[in-house]
Amino acid sequence: MTFTEITDLLTHPIGTDIQANTQNLQPYLTVPVGQLVEICQFLRNDERLFFDLLACITAIDNGTQLNTIEVIYNLTSIPYEHNLMLKVVVLRTASGAKLPVVPSVAHVWRTADWHEREAFDLVGIHFEGHPDLRRILLPTDWVGHPLRTDYQEEEQYHGIKTK
Repeated sequence: MTFTEITDLLTHPIGTDIQANTQNLQPYLTVPVGQLVEICQFLRNDERLFFDLLACITAIDNGTQLNTIEVIYNLTSIPYEHNLMLKVVVLRTASGAKLPVVPSVAHVWRTADWHEREAFDLVGIHFEGHPDLRRILLPTDWVGHPLRTDYQEEEQYHGIKTK
């Protein structure tokens, strides 16, 4: 199934807030954060699509100037051998403020559990509804999220120099 066919299938039942981007080498759909779970469930459950594998979730901090964070989902349908990239864009918050919120898709694909924990740990995104959102790579008492563009590394961690 082509990217255009997948986009058409999503646009009719879900709505027109989905934006297709075909300018890049790998086309992607930007979806509203409020419709993310509904779209993911449709992509997994629709027998014409059957995106049964969430291969990756990654997050990109676009910095304080753009003031956004992108969460990117790479999906695969193993039996149909087609792939799709979804993106949600949320407002980023200043250092020390509440984290941006994206709904969890861990109940749609179990692999999202660890991917969301990694994005939480490194980029600082709160995945609402996640069953166990806690750090996965860094110690539990680590301060900040190292892949944020405004991250300031501490001079020491438990008496160990970090710089």
